[in-house]
Amino acid sequence: MTEGNGATEKVGLAKGTEQVRYAVGLMSGTSVDGIDAAVVELAGEPAGGTPRARLLAFANTPFPPRVREEIFAMFEPSQATVDRVGRLNVWLGELYAQAALDAIAAAGLEASQISAIGSHGQTIYHSPQTNPIDGYDLRYTVQIGEGAVIAARTGIPCVSDFRPADMAVGGQGAPLVPFTEYLLYREKERTRLLQNIGGIGNVTVLPAGCAPEDVYAFDTGPGNVLIDGTVARLYPGLRMDAGGAIAGSGSVDASLLERLQRDDYYRKPPPKSTGREKFDAAYVEGIVQEASRRGLAPEDAVATVTLLTAWSIGEAYRRYIRDRHPAEELLVGGGGSYNETLLRFLKREMEPLGVTVRTQEEIGFSSDAKEAVAFALLADYTMARRPNNLPSATGAKRPVVLGKISF
Repeated sequence: MTEGNGATEKVGLAKGTEQVRYAVGLMSGTSVDGIDAAVVELAGEPAGGTPRARLLAFANTPFPPRVREEIFAMFEPSQATVDRVGRLNVWLGELYAQAALDAIAAAGLEASQISAIGSHGQTIYHSPQTNPIDGYDLRYTVQIGEGAVIAARTGIPCVSDFRPADMAVGGQGAPLVPFTEYLLYREKERTRLLQNIGGIGNVTVLPAGCAPEDVYAFDTGPGNVLIDGTVARLYPGLRMDAGGAIAGSGSVDASLLERLQRDDYYRKPPPKSTGREKFDAAYVEGIVQEASRRGLAPEDAVATVTLLTAWSIGEAYRRYIRDRHPAEELLVGGGGSYNETLLRFLKREMEPLGVTVRTQEEIGFSSDAKEAVAFALLADYTMARRPNNLPSATGAKRPVVLGKISF
């Protein structure tokens, strides 16, 4: 990773009196590809102002088919009964624990050497907008993967359920990764954009020479969720457009694209966040039905939703970032960074605006591991009782300590 002062070379950890410790980050996102586990070496005083991190081991453990099917069922509120949610919460805790232990072994370490595990959990519902009831403005979110089970199986303190603390003080509970991006990626001389393309796309703006309160971030809209959903619907047996091959063989339908671009989400100003609650199976079905009505070939429908994702990122920059902080570089991470057609579309959106598009791998890092590393660092702050949200990104009224600790 990078140093907190914005240097772009990989970190070497200082020796001597500087404290070195190890943490594990666990992440499973809206694409439901599996469990990302990163073992991270951290240097400096616990939760100091300029932490440094080095990735020691990373692994993605695919979900067993039965588990993946159950997770997708929980995205539908009518199916997410209390007994099913409760069972899957513990079931995922067992799987996360094993993924952590496997990653620790791959790093050549023992569980006793790990100071904390930070587990984001699996989001099954996220409602950041205000829900007024009896005079209370309620915001709520549900991430499952029981931290107590992870702690019990590994013998390591586990920080989980990061989002509610931010929402309790008026925030969206997302995005959380910008806090660690500020620590690890900021630069003194140029503005950087960090774009994650998981199931949902989100961008972090790091203005040149920024202070924490200068950083802002928001969800740009669908990342892979509509691409994956359209592929699964039109190509039975496939879960994704590997490498963007299907989209690359198709042609974008300008009329359908224009219709999809009219969604109100893209015109909603930040701070904002979204998820599968909006871009759900019904949303995908609507796209497929409209494509069929227009007589589009399957590959044309996939090409169109792929360009929609790229356009939504470019539109977010044009509407909400460019006038405030013209950027020189956009760094792309997440599964979408491996979709060559999506990247080609994204470069067509951004480079005429003077923004160079590069992947995490092009600067020597890992698109896959980035968010898992972030939750290792967030857990390190939680264990030190240090605030680890960015109110400028989430809309929270004040900094708070995120997460619940299980010992």
